[in-house]
Amino acid sequence: MNEFRARYVNSNGEIVSGTFNSASEADLRHRLSEQGCYVYSVDEKGKGLSFGWRGRSRRKKVKSSEFIIFNQQFLALVHAGLPILKSLDLLTLRMKNPYFQQLLTDISARVKSGALLSEAFEAQGVFAKVYTASLYAGEKSGNLEEVIRRYIEYQRIIDATKSKVKSAITYPIILTVLLVVLVTYLMAVVVPQFATFYEGLNAQLPQVTLTLIAISRTIRQHLITAVFVITAAVIGLRIWSRTEKGGFALDGIKLRLPIIGDLWNKFAFSQLSRTLSTLLSGGIPLVNALEIVADSSGNQLVTRAVRNAITSVREGQSLSKSFESSSVVPELATEMVQVGESTGSLSEMLRHVADFYDQEVNTRLSQVFTYIEPILLVILATIVAFVLIALYLPIFNLSSMVK
Repeated sequence: MNEFRARYVNSNGEIVSGTFNSASEADLRHRLSEQGCYVYSVDEKGKGLSFGWRGRSRRKKVKSSEFIIFNQQFLALVHAGLPILKSLDLLTLRMKNPYFQQLLTDISARVKSGALLSEAFEAQGVFAKVYTASLYAGEKSGNLEEVIRRYIEYQRIIDATKSKVKSAITYPIILTVLLVVLVTYLMAVVVPQFATFYEGLNAQLPQVTLTLIAISRTIRQHLITAVFVITAAVIGLRIWSRTEKGGFALDGIKLRLPIIGDLWNKFAFSQLSRTLSTLLSGGIPLVNALEIVADSSGNQLVTRAVRNAITSVREGQSLSKSFESSSVVPELATEMVQVGESTGSLSEMLRHVADFYDQEVNTRLSQVFTYIEPILLVILATIVAFVLIALYLPIFNLSSMVK
């Protein structure tokens, strides 16, 4: 008998960590599942260090598009009547990605040894909790095909929304980078050459030209120091953001930014609502679904709001009442959740909330960047015009004096 550490949700919806003696990991997972528990993780004691390199390699993620294609093929095979094991073996042989093929091989081996499909996927440590929890609910309810179909639809919408957001911000970022590169090149290379030329002429330079040359000299003298300081600040900020205090502070700043903060909050809650809707429609109890959503949230303030809601729901309050006390939950979302609870269609209402916020975020982003792009172009044109005027004005003055 080996000793294992397990983290799971018991039948009362509470997250529990404990130590168990079992013949194998699969046997322990099966025992806990039979008791009505949802298993998060099982680790054998004493093997954490010996498999350190393996653990790091498992942090590599499978591409979302590749995972969607796998689930479509898996769904088609299962729907056609093939057993789960046969379907897994078939897809493993056809998988071109060596890393994903290795994961599928291990999943198939675990299922053959008696583990549930959801447990085998969860044991890999690279698949989203939403997916493994949905599989678990599908296995318990006997509705695995419908659960996989809902997950495919969910992941497609999530990927499409993220793609739209990335497309919206790509052009302004490119313009900003070009602006910085161009200004740095002008100040560090072009202006000093003109300054040397004018010094050889011993001519009286206009004030605008003297100002430009002074700015150029300052940039050249401190360019390396500035790059070093900015790099150190970025690295320090990244390290600080990984601490609990720093993470809360930065996430709070993100949500308080003018215009962008509101969009950030709505985007985060859109993803949260869609994930929660998918889990509830798959048969996951509300408290367990909230636990999974809290773990997958990208903002610590949102995570804290969800965890406070979990505590309130366990005490008997409704989800909408729990959300009312949080400043990060949009008012419309709270109202829609209240309607969903009153009509018994919470999952559907959460999906409507996600659809509404996705559309609003896309519309607002388009509006914001419609103004940002011409503003960046005007700034770029102004800087270039200032540099050109400052550099060529002395030449015009000298030509006038010669005439």
